[in-house]
Order: sequence, then C-alpha cells, then structure tokens
Amino acid sequence: MKRTLQSGWMQQVVFLGPAITAFSLIILIPFFMSIYYSMVQWDGVSSRIEWVGFDNFRAIFANDRDFANSFLFTLKITVAIVALTNLLGFSLAFILTQGLKLRNAMRTVFFIPNVLGGLLLGFIWQFIFVNSFETIGKATNIGFFALSWLGTEATAFWGIVIVSVWQLSGYVMIIYIAGLINVPNDLKEAARIDGAKSWQLLRHVTLPLVMPAITVCLFWSTSWAFKIFDVNFSLTAGGPFKSTESVAMNIYFEAFEYNRFGLGTAKALIFFVVVALITSLQVYLTKRREVEM
Repeated sequence: MKRTLQSGWMQQVVFLGPAITAFSLIILIPFFMSIYYSMVQWDGVSSRIEWVGFDNFRAIFANDRDFANSFLFTLKITVAIVALTNLLGFSLAFILTQGLKLRNAMRTVFFIPNVLGGLLLGFIWQFIFVNSFETIGKATNIGFFALSWLGTEATAFWGIVIVSVWQLSGYVMIIYIAGLINVPNDLKEAARIDGAKSWQLLRHVTLPLVMPAITVCLFWSTSWAFKIFDVNFSLTAGGPFKSTESVAMNIYFEAFEYNRFGLGTAKALIFFVVVALITSLQVYLTKRREVEM
C-alpha cells in the first residue's frame, strides 16, 4: 500500500511538476512580484527602491487624467470591436455553413488576417489610410477616401476599429463555424415542420445551441480588445494628442518611457482587476443562457 502511494506521488510529480513549475515561474511569481513593485517608487533600472505603500494608487485615482482618458477610450473601443467582430464573424460563419462550393477557400481567406502580426498589420493599414486612400480620394472625389483617417480623434478611433475587426473576425468565424456545424439537423427540420421561419429558426433554435461558442468568442474578443496595443501603437502611437491611447499603451509609456516602473505596475494591477471583473461577469451572464443538447 505504501509503495502504491509513493508510486502515485511520483507519477504526479513527473507529469504535473514541469507544468506547475512553468506556471509558477511565468504567472504566479511575476504576479506577486508586481504587487510588491506597485507599492514602491522605482525607475526599473537602478538599485534604489523606495517603499511608498499605496501612494501610487492614490496618485492614480487622484489626478491621473491621462490614465482615466485611456480607460474611457479602451472601454469605448472594446464595445465597438467586440460587437462588430462577433456580428461579422457569426455572419460569415452562417454564410459559410450553407453548402457553398468555395466555402473552404473562403474560410482560409477570411482567417489569414489573424495569422499576421498586429504590428505588421498596423503599418500596412497605416500606408493604406495615409497613402492609398488619399490617392483614391483624389481620383474619385469620394469623401470616404478623402478623410484624414489617422489625423482626427473620431476617424482614428474608427480606423483602429476597422483594422481590429478585419483581423479578428476570421478567428471568431472558425469558432462559430464549429458551433453551427454541431447544431442537430433534426431539430432544424422539426422547427421547419412546425412552421418556423428562417428568423425564428435562427433565434429560437440555432442561437441557443451556439451559445457556448458565443461565450468563448465574447470572452476572447473582450480580453483581446481591452489589451489592444500593437495595432494601436503602429497605427497612431496614441495620437492625435493622446486621443487614441489605450490603457496598455499608457502603462507601457509610464513604465518604460517615463521610467516610473512602480506607478506603471500599479496601473497594470488596476487594469487586471477591472478586466477580470468584466470578463467574469460576461462569462457568467452568457453561461446562464447556454442549453444542453
């Protein structure tokens, strides 16, 4: 019996040990270190570290307008990106599960933007917005192309949304396709026999059964949009006049540009708590609407 218990412990150590070690080194230890760093005044380089307690958090909530503005911008752009990404992704998935001959090729085409890196996409779209659209606008006199897409607060906001939705919709499309394929055809046929129209079939049969996929896609797109940095940085770098500065970018500037590492870590902790609460609430609400097949 004792030998069996020892053998069981050895198996757990062998199989779980590397994963637990990696998780601790990459996640747990840096997280607890960040709690410590959020309560010190440090430039991130020198050996001089001054303990300040909760002064960093008090300074953030008292008079850091840039952080508040970046939070407001991030909330607005998250709502826009999540809504448009999931609407477009679900629409593409619904169309590409209808038996089209080129559906596999079209799925590949729509998924390709997600493979490209955010920085690369940002620089490509920056060239499109600044150079290509301007050339098309001069040639056609169409107001849409003549806009200063990255030059004003409103157009820069929607420019970031366009690029983000273009990048993410292919990924959520794949998840929605998996969910739509698993909807039993006999339920659809039964609903049609009972007189359900296409909209009623989608609302009362398809959507409830695809709700697990909706939960996953909303969670992923929400967390991605909150943490937006690379696309935003390469497109506008937070401009014009910090009007498109996301929270992640504000934290980056605070810690690595202004050399206030402790203050930047405190902002990151606040950001972590807010995102964790919002995503947890979203998962809780959508999980309640899931049904068993």
